[in-house]
Amino acid sequence: MTSDIDKPAGPTTTPPAGPEAIKAVPVRHYGRYVSAVIAIGILVAIIYAFGQGKINWHAVPDYFFDDRIMQGVYKTLLLTVLSMLIGIVGGIILAVMRLSKNPVTSSISWFYIWFFRGTPVLVQLFLWFNLGLVFEYIDLGPIYKNYWSDFMTPLLTALLGLGLNEAAYMAEICRAGLLAVDEGQTEAAHALGMSHGKTLRRIVIPQAMRVIVPPTGNEVINMLKTTSLVAAVQYPELFRYAQDIGQNSGAPVEMYFLAAAWYLIMTSILSVGQYYVERYYARGSSRQLPPTPWQRVKVNVLSIGRPKGGAA
Repeated sequence: MTSDIDKPAGPTTTPPAGPEAIKAVPVRHYGRYVSAVIAIGILVAIIYAFGQGKINWHAVPDYFFDDRIMQGVYKTLLLTVLSMLIGIVGGIILAVMRLSKNPVTSSISWFYIWFFRGTPVLVQLFLWFNLGLVFEYIDLGPIYKNYWSDFMTPLLTALLGLGLNEAAYMAEICRAGLLAVDEGQTEAAHALGMSHGKTLRRIVIPQAMRVIVPPTGNEVINMLKTTSLVAAVQYPELFRYAQDIGQNSGAPVEMYFLAAAWYLIMTSILSVGQYYVERYYARGSSRQLPPTPWQRVKVNVLSIGRPKGGAA
């Protein structure tokens, strides 16, 4: 009788080896490298061409903070704010008229939008400036009476030309925002006993702002640049002052570059403001708001030196 000790030992079994680790090899995008090199080459060539051109670049910093230029910047910003106020208020009124069930008010709004969107801003400015051929004087009875040429100053021409034209575009933006709100919201508000005006103020407009704000920010930036057209009706703003300085100093092209630099500065500041306004009104539609530029910078700075996949 044999015991378990005398039994020959069987072959030892080894556990099966696991699958071999996959080595991920990143895809090389050679087209990106080639396009980046070409883009950098073109940029260097453009900078070199401007550097070798017959342009007196020293004149730009000499007049960059000139009193006339700073006054032009102030008047440009003032004209932008006032024109946008006219455009926004007029656009809201026109949008409500366009959505009205009254065919008369709806038709008037449609004709206004059709006319002002269909004619260039520069043409409208000249029309306002020369309407003295139709209206010889303004007669408001005991309140005001004057000749059209004295009444229609360059500032008033600029405000009417820019503001009323902007109202046509803002009307379409506001109309799109109001139509974006579900009709069930209005029906529920009316079921609770709210009037049409109160429903518009409390329910519809706050929800429509998420749609209205982004294109409105673009219109503000576009308005700031469009103010350069009022130089044609003798209103002194940034571009007009730059032209005058260029003619007197013998450096007209240099002053155009100076004006362009100031426009870039102002539009950049407005773009940052637009970003934060859009972020504010996106709170009700996004679960997590996108990080601000400053938050992105902090994350990138703090992530330098950290090992991948773990904390520092």
